[in-house]
Amino acid sequence: MERIYVIEDDDNIRDLIKIALEGFGYEVSAFEMAEESLKHMEADKPSLAVFDLMLPGMDGMAAIRKIRKNESLKDTPILVLTAKDREFDKVAGLDGGADDYMTKPFGVMELAARIRSLLRRSTRGQASEEELERYCLNLNKKTREVYCEAKKVELTLKEFDLLQYLMENHNKVVTRDELLNHIWGYDYDGETRTLDMHIRTLRQKLGENGGSCIKTIRGVGYRFIKTEG
Repeated sequence: MERIYVIEDDDNIRDLIKIALEGFGYEVSAFEMAEESLKHMEADKPSLAVFDLMLPGMDGMAAIRKIRKNESLKDTPILVLTAKDREFDKVAGLDGGADDYMTKPFGVMELAARIRSLLRRSTRGQASEEELERYCLNLNKKTREVYCEAKKVELTLKEFDLLQYLMENHNKVVTRDELLNHIWGYDYDGETRTLDMHIRTLRQKLGENGGSCIKTIRGVGYRFIKTEG
């Protein structure tokens, strides 16, 4: 049975989520504080974690960053469930290590659907550990490092995932919806500017040669190709 950790300081919301998810067949452990949940994760890694951001003591984002730096926990799917609903907060949360982002108030049916989607993605054909080499770019899945023309490129979590997916599907046109679903797990419902922003910053970080490998297919999506010359 898949175990889900719920980290939420509001007693009523925490109990609601626990009861609802148990009704969907999950084993649920609920915590009021991030520090307590992290201690339990070390001993019993969950299948997925649901984090509120505004918590007493360590906040949710700080806890997520700790998880992503922990070798044994870094691949744990994380869904943020918070009252922070500005686009800036969503982008910061996703770039900070969350795999999905929901705002309160929320529906338990949607929450369960998001969780199912994240669990499917985490178990769907685990990526092999080999290095992806495409022209002037080297991407290492195991170390999550990217080198462009022998220079290391510092990427955010989502920028790395975006580049990896484009490289794995090189010469294929990848639609915007496909990228949003694969990288963020759901359609942004009008906030697809986030994808454009990530593509733009990714191109900038990769420089003229590396960035030019990512081509815009107007009205459709993007394609990773070999540059000419």
